[in-house]
Amino acid sequence: MPTYDLIVIGSGPGGYVCAIRAAQLGMKTAVVEKWATFGGTCLNVGCIPSKAMLNASDLYEEAGHKFGEMGIKVGTPSVDLAAMLKYKAQGVDGNVKGVAYLFKKNKIETFHGTGRIAAPGKVEVKGDDGKTQMLETKHIVVATGSDVARLPGIAIDEKRVVSSTGALELSAVPKKLLIVGAGIIGLELGSVWRRLGAEVTIVEFLDHILPGIDREVASQFHRMLQKQGLTFRLSSKVTGVDAAGKTLKVKVEPASGGGGAETLDADIVLVAIGRVPFTDGLGLEEAGIKKDNRGRIIVDSHFATNVAGIYAIGDVIAGPMLAHKAEEEGVAVAEILAGQAGHVNYDVIPNVVYTYPEIASVGKTEEELKAAGVAYNVGKFPFTANGRAKVNLTTEGFVKILADAKTDRVLGVHILGPDAGNMIGEAAIAMEFGASSEDIARTCHAHPTLTEAIKEAALAVDKRAINF
Repeated sequence: MPTYDLIVIGSGPGGYVCAIRAAQLGMKTAVVEKWATFGGTCLNVGCIPSKAMLNASDLYEEAGHKFGEMGIKVGTPSVDLAAMLKYKAQGVDGNVKGVAYLFKKNKIETFHGTGRIAAPGKVEVKGDDGKTQMLETKHIVVATGSDVARLPGIAIDEKRVVSSTGALELSAVPKKLLIVGAGIIGLELGSVWRRLGAEVTIVEFLDHILPGIDREVASQFHRMLQKQGLTFRLSSKVTGVDAAGKTLKVKVEPASGGGGAETLDADIVLVAIGRVPFTDGLGLEEAGIKKDNRGRIIVDSHFATNVAGIYAIGDVIAGPMLAHKAEEEGVAVAEILAGQAGHVNYDVIPNVVYTYPEIASVGKTEEELKAAGVAYNVGKFPFTANGRAKVNLTTEGFVKILADAKTDRVLGVHILGPDAGNMIGEAAIAMEFGASSEDIARTCHAHPTLTEAIKEAALAVDKRAINF
């Protein structure tokens, strides 16, 4: 029976990063992965392929609508969807092969098959051929990620009624796409197919889009998306999808109930109501590992479950279901197992919506600060007043900084605008070091850059913005 210091079940961002860090720290490490390729949902059917499609569709949109304003004549662009999907697949292939290379480089042994905790210190791996083998280890880390949340009574066939996985593999641009859920996944994929020519309707149970995002940001972004051509049915729910005919018949009712149902036609329905922890078949119940009422594995501050030697990270535990959050936890638990002080600062976990314009945030929203009774000051700066944004024709949105009213410590930063996902890194570093808004305001920023908007928003906290 092969024996290891650590076995990681799952090779997504949390799992593969955990394994690499453990190997760096001298542990004999193995990874169990049920898929044929490494990288989990993120690299194979989630973050990476969706960003490829967002990038391609955004460039297509630019070529059709912005190039002319800048004196670039290319004619009317057309979509070769098969070639676009090939471009996406090449990006995925490069990334998953990169993980395989890193495993070899760090001398991490890999096993393809479904992993199950047979007992503390023992992991059974069942291959596609049905054969099983038992592995022995000092420590087990569960990093199996999440699965698509499903609507009761609505079957996902990944052909006409799809999850995010199927929505990234459509062989033709749908004439009418109906999306259930106005969260990050729904808005990103809705943006992709709207740019490529689909008529997109998004049905959301709540009375606003992007739950959890700062409401001022979400409200302004909602208006931008409507101008882009997306249609929203807020405070509404999908109660059924009739797939008997050539066109899907989608029953939509008010979220509050009480009648008023209507039927909408769609070629494709995308169910994007969130994700749930994936723990099926892991043997958690048999091992006595406790879960909460949402199916998440309960862990302590060291990511340890109630069963000695078994740990969990990423989407299977509480917290935002974000790849980078899982990565940080993977590093932390590996360092803890090596006797170091692994730690994750959950107050500084960036969140990004990769639409156009992008939304990026880190720290608290205004709603959270108000609910907690924290006094704060606000500094805002619009991209219409940023020189680089003006010449780039990307002036939509703003930067908002929330700082403690007494100490001036930055509590939250919210960016709606061009390249927000890259710019939020500056805010995250500032907050990690406990910066005040004055610290950011007194830091020299290169001109002309979009990041000057962050400096100006910091100045605005003290009501002394220069360019607005």
